[in-house]
Amino acid sequence: MFGERERPLMPAQFALRVAILSGFALVMFSIIFFRLWYLQVLSGDKYLKQAKNNQVREITVRAPRGEILDRQGHVLVDNRTALALQLDPTRLPRSHRRRAQEFARLGQVIGMSPDQISKQLHEQTKELPANPVTLRRDVAYDLVYYLRENQAAYPGVDVQRVYVRNYPDGSLGAQIFGYVREVTENQLKEPRYQGLIPGDQVGQSGVENTYDNVLRGTNGLTRVQVDAAGQPTGGVLSETQAKAGDNLLLSIDAPVQQAGEAALNSFSTPGAFVAMNVQDGEILGLGSSPTFDPSIFTKPVISPSTYRQLTSQTTGAPLTDRAIQGLYPTGSTFKPITAMAALESGVMTPSTTIVDGGSFTEGGITLHNAGGGAYGALQLPQALQVSSDVFFYNVGAMLSREGNDAQQKWAADLGIGHPTGIDLPGEVAGLLPTPAWRNKLYKQAQSPDSPGGTSIVPGDPTDRPWTEGDNVNLAIGQGDLQADPLQMAVAYASIANGGDVVRPHVGLEVQDPRGGVVQEINPGPQRHLDINPQYRQAILDGIHMAAQSAGGTSYQVFGNFPIPMAGKTGTAQRPGQADQSWYVALAPYPNPQIVVAATIEQGGFGVEAAAPVARQILDAYYNTHKQAAKSAGGKVPSQGSIQAGPAAGAAGNPY
Repeated sequence: MFGERERPLMPAQFALRVAILSGFALVMFSIIFFRLWYLQVLSGDKYLKQAKNNQVREITVRAPRGEILDRQGHVLVDNRTALALQLDPTRLPRSHRRRAQEFARLGQVIGMSPDQISKQLHEQTKELPANPVTLRRDVAYDLVYYLRENQAAYPGVDVQRVYVRNYPDGSLGAQIFGYVREVTENQLKEPRYQGLIPGDQVGQSGVENTYDNVLRGTNGLTRVQVDAAGQPTGGVLSETQAKAGDNLLLSIDAPVQQAGEAALNSFSTPGAFVAMNVQDGEILGLGSSPTFDPSIFTKPVISPSTYRQLTSQTTGAPLTDRAIQGLYPTGSTFKPITAMAALESGVMTPSTTIVDGGSFTEGGITLHNAGGGAYGALQLPQALQVSSDVFFYNVGAMLSREGNDAQQKWAADLGIGHPTGIDLPGEVAGLLPTPAWRNKLYKQAQSPDSPGGTSIVPGDPTDRPWTEGDNVNLAIGQGDLQADPLQMAVAYASIANGGDVVRPHVGLEVQDPRGGVVQEINPGPQRHLDINPQYRQAILDGIHMAAQSAGGTSYQVFGNFPIPMAGKTGTAQRPGQADQSWYVALAPYPNPQIVVAATIEQGGFGVEAAAPVARQILDAYYNTHKQAAKSAGGKVPSQGSIQAGPAAGAAGNPY
């Protein structure tokens, strides 16, 4: 028998280390165990679903936008298919070196630098990393064939057919239609674009923007199974068909639109026109010159130089729609508005006589009629016929002395200085100068810290408070007034129709792709003004004589027009520029159905530029609507029938 040997006791320090390591191991094991339990048991369904989704690729099928038609159903804007060169991010090389090499090869073929390709890839995949990236549209078939023959050298490069906007009539109506571009990052945050994804196309201006929710349609979705490399491995798992957008029928009359734009384009300086139904505000034509080619915006990338050309003042800023954004004094076309204010406020009656001796003195300044003429004793209709400045200088002074701002009130009620509410984005309010406006600016411009208590520069628009002279200037459409052709058309229409201030609109109907009417667009008037029929008639009589009676300011243009009509010339003075030409026409007389307002920057007298533009538009309207010409008691006008040179007896103020 051998005796047992006692084991030596474990040192206390060593035992502590073993205990710590064992505890640490137990904690780590517990963490791993609970993590695996969380992943496998609690989150198993979630990660199984994600794993399955990694095997599925969702392909967005873009919906074609609805067509835009004129009032007769003629297609103004539709769609065409284009070959688009795209990158599929899921199939591009993952190696930065190999990707850079591919971009270098591709750039040489398509005329883009590798940096430009990388930039487009980054910008177009911010929100959806797997979204196809469009580099070029309308690529040539030679390039398509080359890429297909060398597909191994260009992984992830595809050519797909996509829908892009098509403009059968070129730039006709570009300011009305606007253009379509990819939805921006900021737009995606807006409620009206909820549900859209990067890459979707939306209207950015014109009716494309206003009626985007109508025209856009609904995208489809195709789900296919793919392998780890993103290559399809089977058939289509599910498919939702894209739904085309509805069509938009406009109130535009194509012959009127064509005539108006052709007339504007005959001048080397900018201009604008509006043709509108005086009863319901339907826009028959609206244009601005210079204009632009909307097909420019069908390209995926637009160079900065192109944007500069479209917005620069040196090129006339073609993207500016002067019909609703022009800020101009209106010259003598404002006189019927002044007359309405004076009549309705009781300052004068249609038979009030004012002697035009050829001059008017206000605040030590003497003003004269254009051309230095003097017309003697005048009543309102005759004053409008010859466009007597002196007569309306006196009316402006009379209104000012009443001290009730009747001139500004009636001008504002007729739509001057306020947006008209037309269904086109970007409309500006303009400016109707008032005593409160000028006095406020004058007060704000004063600085007690400067010598003399003011920092106002002499000649600045805020260098003085309101005076009677401002009313005198406004009476003939001068001074600080800023209006546009659409506002003038609405004001004249309100007088012509007896007091309804119409809400102009270019939208007429929404139709489904089969032509069924989904919605009629017929906004009611903004408000109704109580206009004395006697006052309305006196104004219409005056501008009828101005157009079609010997001695009238536009008799040389409209004296032989076969449809009874009324019209008023205007020649506005703008600092640093030649005179601006204006004309507003109403036809037929005495119960107008159409109003035409036209202006040509630096066009000279109203009768020289704007009046012929209005004549061409009315020619086109009555040639198209022959029954309207017969109902008006006239005959269909012949094209190009404008009289050349001054007409006999045309002794009126050319302003």
